[in-house]
Amino acid sequence: MTTPADLNRPIIEGLYSEALLLADDVRAAFDFAGRIDEVVEDEDLARVALSCEALRTTTRMMHVIAWLLNQRAYFNGEISEFQLRRSGRLPSRPSRSDPQQAAMLPPHLHKLVEKTERFYARIERLDRAWHDKFAMHPSAIHRLRDRLGQQLHSFPG
Repeated sequence: MTTPADLNRPIIEGLYSEALLLADDVRAAFDFAGRIDEVVEDEDLARVALSCEALRTTTRMMHVIAWLLNQRAYFNGEISEFQLRRSGRLPSRPSRSDPQQAAMLPPHLHKLVEKTERFYARIERLDRAWHDKFAMHPSAIHRLRDRLGQQLHSFPG
């Protein structure tokens, strides 16, 4: 079995750059989306949906950037591992989009919101793995195979 990977400076720097670009795309997209160009059934409801999704999406990206900034501070020696483990976590309840409101968004904004959710999920997996010290947990298939192997070896042969 291979040794589990760990976070390192190049990974964090790459993710940080990606996060900044994505956050800039979010800012630009929602800045220009302030007006509703399409004819919708309830324009006021569409404006509220747009505002709510803009806030959720921006918040999601700011949480990711804050997490990455904490990681960068750790790699730069500005905070200790203890400080990072104590206060460098992502929020336990991420801001997920409301499916009904997201459906009211223009397709390009809806895709951007989904892209930020996928990016957040990647960072969330890294955060969990880092806090678990990248411990390898065998899958159910591997555990079953190991148990079967043990049973087969216990038969007299």
